[in-house]
Amino acid sequence: MAAVRTATVTWNGDLATGGGTVTSGSSGTFSDLPVSWGSRTESPDGRTSPEELLAAAHASCFAMALTASLSRAGTPPDHLHVEAQVTFDELEAGWTVVSSALTLLGRVPGTSEEAFRTAAEDAKENCPISRALRGNVQLSVDVTYEQ
Repeated sequence: MAAVRTATVTWNGDLATGGGTVTSGSSGTFSDLPVSWGSRTESPDGRTSPEELLAAAHASCFAMALTASLSRAGTPPDHLHVEAQVTFDELEAGWTVVSSALTLLGRVPGTSEEAFRTAAEDAKENCPISRALRGNVQLSVDVTYEQ
């Protein structure tokens, strides 16, 4: 059965000077997070952006996919720390999300650094958010293996 999740945005004003709020619909875990054009292209100033929310989605999706892969191999991680850096840039075609760079630090007893790197590359390519982005956004992962 398909899982459907929702969020809503309320916006007031024009793009440059207006603003809005985003609220989770399915989980109810966040409400009225401020969002604006300035938070996308200038300083966040306490507001979020679609790109920050995309970074959160990509980092958490990647961590889950990597954990699942390592667990299936019999070596669940002790600890994973994942950061996603999503870049939003103005190109000739207009403003575009151009990349999502994942940075991974992990401790996985019972696996080699090579196996960890291989699993991380696979998760980068195959987590559902990566699959949604692939072909449109440059994806990368920088891996640090803790002994």
